[in-house]
Formats: sequence, C-alpha cells, structure tokens
Amino acid sequence: MAARRLIPSMNRVLVEKLLQPNKSAGGILLPETTKQLNSAKVVAVGPGERDRDGKLIPVSLKEGDTVLLPQHGGTEVKLAEKEYVKLI
Repeated sequence: MAARRLIPSMNRVLVEKLLQPNKSAGGILLPETTKQLNSAKVVAVGPGERDRDGKLIPVSLKEGDTVLLPQHGGTEVKLAEKEYVKLI
C-alpha cells in the first residue's frame, strides 16, 4: 500500500475519503448531488503524543476504522494516484 510510505507523526491520522455509491442496495440509481460523503477510512495512525511526564498517550483510532471528516480541514496528500487527507 502506498500510504505505508507516509507515516503520520505524533497524534496525526491519514485517511482515504470514501466515495458515495451511485446505486442503492435495491438497485435504484441515486442522483449525483454530492460526489463524496464526509466519511473516510483510516489508513495510517501516528504513535500518539507525550504528556508532561513523558508518558505516551496513544491515538484512539486504528487502521481500518471509519471516521467522519470535517467539511473543511485537513491537508490533502496525493500518493500513487490516490488522494488522502492528513488530519490532526
């Protein structure tokens, strides 16, 4: 996987946006009102951040989790013809 080359640092997360399906489960064609949902799949997770005592506070997400994205936010990254979003 190309995203493995980009490892987030500290408490950052790398996600891949999920595309909206163009058909429902029953086979009905859905209108193209929005091209993408505001949800994404977690591809890579940083190790976490350290507190004042130096203890590691791990990130509560793991690879494969589905998350909701803010409408505006994150940094878009393009790797191997795929677009990812880096979140704090």
